Amino acid sequence: MDGTDDSATPARAGNRLHAELARRARNIRRHAVRMGEVQGQGYVAQALGFADVLAALYFQALRYRPEDPAWEDRDRCLLSMGHYAIALYAALIEAGILPENEIETYGSDDSRLPMSGMASYTPGMEVSGGSLGQGLPVAIGICLGLKRKASRSFVYNLLSDGELDEGSTWEAAQSASHWKLDNLIAVVDVNNQQADGPSSQVMSFEPLEERWRSFGWEVRRVDGNDIAAVSDALAAMRELNDPKPRVVICDTRMGRGVSFLEAREKTHFIRVDPHEWALALDELSEEA
Repeated sequence: MDGTDDSATPARAGNRLHAELARRARNIRRHAVRMGEVQGQGYVAQALGFADVLAALYFQALRYRPEDPAWEDRDRCLLSMGHYAIALYAALIEAGILPENEIETYGSDDSRLPMSGMASYTPGMEVSGGSLGQGLPVAIGICLGLKRKASRSFVYNLLSDGELDEGSTWEAAQSASHWKLDNLIAVVDVNNQQADGPSSQVMSFEPLEERWRSFGWEVRRVDGNDIAAVSDALAAMRELNDPKPRVVICDTRMGRGVSFLEAREKTHFIRVDPHEWALALDELSEEA
């Protein structure tokens, strides 16, 4: 015996994982802010709010090879809301799929990092994000194709609360249940903001859990800025032994980690004064 309490080992391992995911999320936020500084504006608040979810995806849930983004046996991560591209680029940079020095090219001519996600330009970008509501239908097709090939890969589809306004999203949700797509995990970012105002006022969507369950999905809802809760929910969904699609609903706060952005009433698309970018980076450096 070496004196080690084996019963405590899983808890310690979990704490180490969550601490590592928090570090990755902080780096993702910093990458996003640095890209926003290049243009002086953008969908930075979404990236800050969604960073914890992306950290859990890319550093726990997803199976991929940074040196080979097109690896056939990879899990697919589809960004349905193309305007969140800055957030996904930040995660791809942190994951080593994209080089960090490309941050300075964000949104520029001939850049591999356009302001809206384009699969033809960017390694690791699985689909081109256009009109909202397209991602989940595409994910259905990919899931069916993977099943025909007897692939064990999962498809993670990232979508937003504003996207729940689209009928195509719910048609796809019904199809996924019909086809028993247990290789599909949807992740919904609920930040209650879209271009026309608060998402819940533009088109009410609650009670979300019950709605997804009524379409035959396994559902978890978590605080999307609680890294441990997100991590545990994603792990549970992957390990679920039930022939049905799964969805993790993540309630997030726009601008998370940068106090003066969190306090803004409207942060769907933001402009930041030149001196404030350094303040944001300093605040993220101090984040616990």
